[in-house]
Amino acid sequence: MPSRYDPRVNLSTHPVVASLTPVFLLIALGYLAGRLNWIRDSAVKDLSNLVFLLLIPALLFRTMSAVHVETLDLRPLLAYFPAALLLLFASIAWRGFNRSSVVMALGGVFSNMVMIGITLMELAYGKDALVTLLTLVSVHALILLTVGSVVLELVVAREAREGGERAPHVLDTAWSAFKGALIHPIPLPIISGLLFAQTGLALPAVVDKPLQLLGSAFGPIALVLVGVTLARTPLGGHLKPALLITVSKNLVLPLMVGASAWAWGITGLPLTVMVVAAALPMGANVFLFAQRYEVDQGLTTAAMGLSTVLALFTLTLVMLVMNHLG
Repeated sequence: MPSRYDPRVNLSTHPVVASLTPVFLLIALGYLAGRLNWIRDSAVKDLSNLVFLLLIPALLFRTMSAVHVETLDLRPLLAYFPAALLLLFASIAWRGFNRSSVVMALGGVFSNMVMIGITLMELAYGKDALVTLLTLVSVHALILLTVGSVVLELVVAREAREGGERAPHVLDTAWSAFKGALIHPIPLPIISGLLFAQTGLALPAVVDKPLQLLGSAFGPIALVLVGVTLARTPLGGHLKPALLITVSKNLVLPLMVGASAWAWGITGLPLTVMVVAAALPMGANVFLFAQRYEVDQGLTTAAMGLSTVLALFTLTLVMLVMNHLG
């Protein structure tokens, strides 16, 4: 009997194809619903609130409430984020020290680990993969968005000095960004779930079952919402710079993360999860930065859309390579 990753299996039943197909089919259905205006702009924010404030916390808390801290492998954190930060600063150095450069560089390293990653990892690699992924997710925004905020504020401060204006202290901004990333619907239920797990108690069925049902609803609704967002994402006039960001996000980052993980001696499922997480398309948080700092909002949305569309091919490639290596 062929193993799960045997390359001799029929392409249509290959695990990579089998796991990616429902993900991108749901995104495509969401895109269709958005184009046909079945889900209007006024409903998108409400659906986002449903996903981020109710469904994600339920899924994350329930998953991590069964994980004991002593069993966690923290090496993925030590391998993933130095690689991501190295690429971030290299991109800024290449483009120049300005608002546009920082936002574009952040787009090239910030993965959509939650809206796409959680469902994809569970479909492709099972529940065990979620532990490694959620370990990364717990500090993903905390590290990258805090660093991004600090660098952007340094740029703003320099611009203010050059214009003879007074800028807010960069440490105040860093602390504000740190608090905002920590007290958030993503890391908070992960930390809470881990703390609950250390008590040795099990969730009572009357609590566990509703959390399970809410968590089960997360995947399809989140992916349809990604598609609806894509339907409202114009690419016109931004194709070349958006493609550069996409290459960084979908191909260069997984290569660097894979090399870093290899240097740390990480193998097997954790290595695969790290590399595939790095290959996920660009996350929507980058657009919030572009909006806040009033720079390249059109380019950011275009890059987010392009990286998601091209991920159908780049993710397939990365997952096939990892399955072959594994």
